[in-house]
Amino acid sequence: MSLYRNFLSVGGLTLVSRVAGFARDALMAAVLGVSPVADAFNAAFRFPNLFRRLFAEGAFNTAFVPMFSTALEQQGHDAAKQLASRIMSWLVAAILVVTILAEIFMSQIMVWFVPGFADDPAKLELTVFLTRVMFPYLACMSLMSAYAAILNSLGRYFASAFAPVVLNIVNIAALLPLAYISLPDQADTAFWIAVATMLGGIAQLALVYGAIRRAGFVPRLRLPRFDAEVRRFWVLAIPAILAGGITQINIFVGTIIASSADNVISILSYADRLYQLPLGIVGIAIGTVLLPELSRHIGAGRDAEAQASQSQSLLLAMLLSLPAAVALATIPEPIIRVLFERGQFSPEDTVLTAQALLGYAVGLPAFVLVRVLQPGFFSRQDTRTPTVFAALSVAANIGISLWLFPTLQHLGIALATSASAWLNVLLLAVFLARRGHFRMRAAEWRQLAAILLVALVMGLVLWVLAQRGAALFLPARPFLPQASALAGICIFGAITYFTLAHFSGAQPLGGLVRRLRRRRA
Repeated sequence: MSLYRNFLSVGGLTLVSRVAGFARDALMAAVLGVSPVADAFNAAFRFPNLFRRLFAEGAFNTAFVPMFSTALEQQGHDAAKQLASRIMSWLVAAILVVTILAEIFMSQIMVWFVPGFADDPAKLELTVFLTRVMFPYLACMSLMSAYAAILNSLGRYFASAFAPVVLNIVNIAALLPLAYISLPDQADTAFWIAVATMLGGIAQLALVYGAIRRAGFVPRLRLPRFDAEVRRFWVLAIPAILAGGITQINIFVGTIIASSADNVISILSYADRLYQLPLGIVGIAIGTVLLPELSRHIGAGRDAEAQASQSQSLLLAMLLSLPAAVALATIPEPIIRVLFERGQFSPEDTVLTAQALLGYAVGLPAFVLVRVLQPGFFSRQDTRTPTVFAALSVAANIGISLWLFPTLQHLGIALATSASAWLNVLLLAVFLARRGHFRMRAAEWRQLAAILLVALVMGLVLWVLAQRGAALFLPARPFLPQASALAGICIFGAITYFTLAHFSGAQPLGGLVRRLRRRRA
């Protein structure tokens, strides 16, 4: 199957997941709103989620996939399976130790994670309790991500891409009755959502385990032993914890700073969910497919094919992420109002969340580009260089957040996250070019400039349409007319964008369709 068709497969399933995630978040906004309990739940969920992105998706994928793909390409299935068995045994042992220690010392840990909650003992206690309920989710997701990495390296993307849909379905099933049966204490509502999150993690693991069993590639877990390949894995994995999870680390930094102000964590969480839609569909999908693709090419000495794959990935990423970023920055308030403004979520909450969404939208292309550029290092088993860049990015995020937060609050944190992502992109691109691993041709630069220009024209069209329909998007107007108007504006904007992209030559649609149909030789 072609690189583009793999992107389409993973991105399409990610779209289904994110749409289901929107339904879940809309229900959660109606049930919890922007409140101290919502702050406690979002902080509690972010803590195991941070470790999942770092240890499972970050360190494991970026260190393991190149090693596994090379072994698969050069030594065959049996050797690759033995390698997976030895490394996964260490991953499970590490996650088990982290989970036990976190459960024991959760009270002390959360004081550092959300220092602003220390002034509200009840809020801090609820956060600690909810985090203890959800932290074993990390173990489920770590195993799930490990199995998914093996499946992706084998060219089987469906189960791992569909697994998040299962999590959202379980959460929606729990939230629907909570939306209609209002519990007297919001803390009880948060508890049941936390339980549903754990059950969703178990369901995800079961789905991916079934897929890897059908593939006949289940690694046997054994007592961890330290050999040359395991040592190589940890040499790659430890710096990858920083490099692969940079976005999550920056969100973690934002959470620490935001905890000193009421409701800011909830505002950032709702805005974060919206920009995560295009990031997931484009950035994560491309990164998921590109890393094993590059690793196979480089492992077989096909450097020209590796460069071509990365160029195609970058242009496709910008073709899809730039219009999404422009749309989120142009009409953030109507989007938030239609998706979230009901129940406990007020018109004032809509305005504040829209401001945060604008700040994140500025950085959306950068968040996607990081996913496209980092595999250029990881596929060559170089995790040290992107780790240094990640550290610089985190330092910039901390400095800018502390500078902007006193005056801009949630908007300041969102802008700091975006600015640090652009710094990371600049460093990654410059060093890849200096090493001769990736450099765009003049024609590709012209294509990129045309895509940006077409996206800006589309943004102007969206803004004019939103202004013409401003009366429909006033607070307390009926949901159905608002949703229909927003859908109409977005559909017209998409038609405008792809029409202009085709006729301007930024991306002829015929060429895109041919790439999607092409199969790997």
